[in-house]
Amino acid sequence: MDEKRTVKTSKTLSRVLRHDPGSIGVTLDPAGWVEVDALLAALARHGRRLTRAELDHVVATNNKRRFAYSEDGRSIRASQGHTVEVDLGLPAATPPDVLYHGTAERTLRYVLVEGLRPMNRQDVHLSADTGTAVKVGARHGRPVVLEVDAAAMDRAGHEFRVSANGVWLTDAVPVEYLRRLP
Repeated sequence: MDEKRTVKTSKTLSRVLRHDPGSIGVTLDPAGWVEVDALLAALARHGRRLTRAELDHVVATNNKRRFAYSEDGRSIRASQGHTVEVDLGLPAATPPDVLYHGTAERTLRYVLVEGLRPMNRQDVHLSADTGTAVKVGARHGRPVVLEVDAAAMDRAGHEFRVSANGVWLTDAVPVEYLRRLP
């Protein structure tokens, strides 16, 4: 599978598995899973033929590890980032002392008043390193990296979870736990 097709397929899978499964006529179970065979058949019905080997390639080579197979390999889901209601079943986890969030400079004034909110997603996404935060922020304009005092949030009772691909998730980050990095 060439790189262009891999990227296009990854974007299609993200749309279907995170935001709009109905666009191809599949339904996610409450935990976000869909049977691989049902997904491949639905994609084919909508002009997006994909073999299991090609799907395996996309899952294995996605640099953000956006997708995961069930233990038996018969189902697939997005690791996080859903706008449709799913319960990923991720247990609470103790975060590192500091986490990071990348945003665009143009949204910073709102964040510094309201804190970080999930917006149309289920959770706020945080990373364990500044490099990832820069890349995330750059997708929407000039990037700004915010440092999150995760240890203080944890002590205050805020819950954190970590997805299969290492993205830290929380309901919201109040402004008092944020600091803009230079």
